[in-house]
Amino acid sequence: MQVKETVADGLKREFQVIVTAADIDAKVGEKLVDLKDKVRINGFRPGKVPVAHLKKVYGRSVAAETVDQMIRDTNTQIFTERGLRLALEPKITMPTEEKEIDDVLAGKTDLSYTVAIEIVPAIALADFKTFAIEKPVADVGDADVEEAIKRIADQNRPFSDKGETAKAESGDRVTVSFKGTIDGVLFDGGTGEGIQVLIGSATFIPGFEDQLIGIGKGETRTIKADFPKNYTNTELAGKAAEFETTATLIEAPQDSTIDDEFAKSLGLESLDKLKEAARERLRQEYDGLTRQRVKRILLDKLDETHRFDAPPSLIDEEFNLMWNSIKAEMESMNKTFADEDTTEDEAKGEYRKIADRRVRLGLVLSEIGEKNKITVSDEEVSRAVIDRARQMPGREKEIWDYYRNNAQALASLRAPIFEDKVVDFILELATVTDKKISRDELYKNDDEEKPAA
Repeated sequence: MQVKETVADGLKREFQVIVTAADIDAKVGEKLVDLKDKVRINGFRPGKVPVAHLKKVYGRSVAAETVDQMIRDTNTQIFTERGLRLALEPKITMPTEEKEIDDVLAGKTDLSYTVAIEIVPAIALADFKTFAIEKPVADVGDADVEEAIKRIADQNRPFSDKGETAKAESGDRVTVSFKGTIDGVLFDGGTGEGIQVLIGSATFIPGFEDQLIGIGKGETRTIKADFPKNYTNTELAGKAAEFETTATLIEAPQDSTIDDEFAKSLGLESLDKLKEAARERLRQEYDGLTRQRVKRILLDKLDETHRFDAPPSLIDEEFNLMWNSIKAEMESMNKTFADEDTTEDEAKGEYRKIADRRVRLGLVLSEIGEKNKITVSDEEVSRAVIDRARQMPGREKEIWDYYRNNAQALASLRAPIFEDKVVDFILELATVTDKKISRDELYKNDDEEKPAA
């Protein structure tokens, strides 16, 4: 085997590789000998088929398999000996002339091919013990608990019949029956009986609820509404529909009395128990927001302390994923870049910066995990699948089967677990101090914050 490096430009490398015909022929011979005891050919006893006959019958296919394996083994050797970490799968350029291919497979000529790669640069990790991180912490106050309970009461408020002559207003609950058509034809899922619609809840497709304002009990009206372009049912997405709708009951919201009886209606023993549950839920919510803030601060520090040129192909790949998603979202919302006070070129520039940051942070986190033997066990992934399934009652088996049969989906669960474990590892080394802030500060959405990895 002969290997010559022909390109060394930044993170790009290219090698010219020659595998001699003698090496290929020797490997093919070994495989044919091994094949003797495995094949059955009429006229020959098991294990007694001459290698020359096997070569005549299986020679080309065995040679093709051998060459393929030798290329993989040779490439692995090249990269390993040089300590190269690949950003993407190598690009291999093989002979294209049919006669040249035939001569290689027949063992008449050497195999000559090129392999082009893009490598991951060496990453010098920072000393994480020098990191000083302020952890924003907010206390759960009594006013926060009272506000949370009021929200619960609003979500569980009773409704009462407004009477025979009343008209529906925003905030009212209207029970309707409807038949939906597209171009005059009924469509699947477009018919409903006794459906409760809370006007202003934005539960139904845009425009449906607003057109119920002013409807009376027993009244029928035609409601025209368009399905969003990003609607989950692609057969309906973006289409204009008409719903022949009849109101059968109009109810107005009533105030809830927040007392022990209200708590009992929610399955709790008393109002004090409801307050305890609300406080604990807020504590968990605050802890989650604190975790997000700390993680963002840490990722910013990793970004600042690890500046290097990321593989362009990985940046392109990340950018394209984001850009296609942004374009689809804007199209579904009928928005333009002018609506966002920018241009397409400016937006592309910003998202390319984000793509570069995400790729670099991903490589840094991977390097930290590898050097410190941080891994994600199959048990941890299984727990994540179970948690995801529990979020969709009645569909547990469907969710479990989806992840079990989809390696890419499983990887999407493994990645954030790995990231969190690396973050925890760094935080154990860093100096972390609590910083008391208000609830409003904790919930504040800072548009200037950089996107996480």
